[in-house]
Amino acid sequence: MSFTIATSLDEALALIAAGARPIAGGSDLVVAARHGKAALPEALVAIDRLDELAGVDVLASGEIRIGALTTHAALITNAVIGADYTAIADASALVGSPATRNVGTIGGNVMNASPAMDTGAPLLVLGAVAELRSASGPGRSISLGELWTGPGRTSAAPDELCVSLLLPARPARSGSAYVRLEYRRAMEIAVVGAAAAVTLDASNAVVSIALALTAVAPTIIAVDVWSLVGGPLDAAALATVAAAASDCSTPISDVRASDDYRRHCVGIMARRAVEAAARRAGGESITVPVNRAYGIGAAR
Repeated sequence: MSFTIATSLDEALALIAAGARPIAGGSDLVVAARHGKAALPEALVAIDRLDELAGVDVLASGEIRIGALTTHAALITNAVIGADYTAIADASALVGSPATRNVGTIGGNVMNASPAMDTGAPLLVLGAVAELRSASGPGRSISLGELWTGPGRTSAAPDELCVSLLLPARPARSGSAYVRLEYRRAMEIAVVGAAAAVTLDASNAVVSIALALTAVAPTIIAVDVWSLVGGPLDAAALATVAAAASDCSTPISDVRASDDYRRHCVGIMARRAVEAAARRAGGESITVPVNRAYGIGAAR
């Protein structure tokens, strides 16, 4: 095996074009190798020292750019993320252990394309676009719905590297939240999860709403709940959310949960995510992550 520490983005892209696999935190790569799911690549290029790929920047357009090397720990404490893109902070706070959150990156999460990743549904409802670069071209942008094609699979070319995620500015009176079912409060993988982004008008009627689900399909999926626009998020609307989430889910059964249990629980998680997002949109402060504020997960 060859291992190179890249000192520039151009060097990293050239090595990737030659067949090397990029590595930053390496948390998923090492775990997969240890469990025999995938052998370590013949060539690795470490990109973790490319500072230009880390951090959260507010652009002149009002959009934000999250560098692919930004860690989950950094996202939890970032003021912009916490204020306007709170679902990302909710999700990042639930990733693995403190050690994992301090080395695991948002770009690695996105490109691993696990349907159970915590940050994926928040990014989807907040309209994130992945920015890809390669040594052979000027780069391109792609929506996450187009990027993720299956469990562990993306539409990115082998020589493309995710360098950042671009998110649109959030309107006034907007809120977002991510909630997942968990059996314990540490080192848990989502059994099911849901993220919501909601914008309300002055009378608390829904101006826009987006909902996405984790771990109930081959990829993270969006749920059509646009019928709720124009009305209040009352008990009937939240029941519609829960039913829509359950109806569009196609989960598997495994040692962690049956398909029927997942289908039922994702409706509950979806309702809670929408409720929390709406509360935040209305100006209420809910502790990050929502799971702790709602008492989800076994007590310590």
